[in-house]
Amino acid sequence: MIQKNAPPKRSDEPVWWALFSAGGVCFAVVVPGAILALALLPALGVITADSLSYPRISELLYQSLWGLAGLAFVGSVICLPLFHAAHRIHHGLHDLQLGGGLLSKVLCYGSAAVISLLALYLIS
Repeated sequence: MIQKNAPPKRSDEPVWWALFSAGGVCFAVVVPGAILALALLPALGVITADSLSYPRISELLYQSLWGLAGLAFVGSVICLPLFHAAHRIHHGLHDLQLGGGLLSKVLCYGSAAVISLLALYLIS
């Protein structure tokens, strides 16, 4: 029997879907721009290798106000796509009836969180 006026069940799915969506946008917009700027333009000679040297990038990221932009860049290029992939894997396991429960949720999203924190720690 269905109860009337029952409180709605709380779910954590909106958080994971938001991270999935943000990661998908980053895959579609930010990652191709990063590949263009960091791989293709230097190979074509449009950007000199000196402009992407370690001392110059290190100075830009660590000794200026742009340091927060560096963390945002790493977050948008590495962390958000990790959560996008984790969400796809979690729901793929659910669709294949190989998981989809709490264990796969903890493994998928937990590994994305740990790798994201490691990436942010290494850049800071």
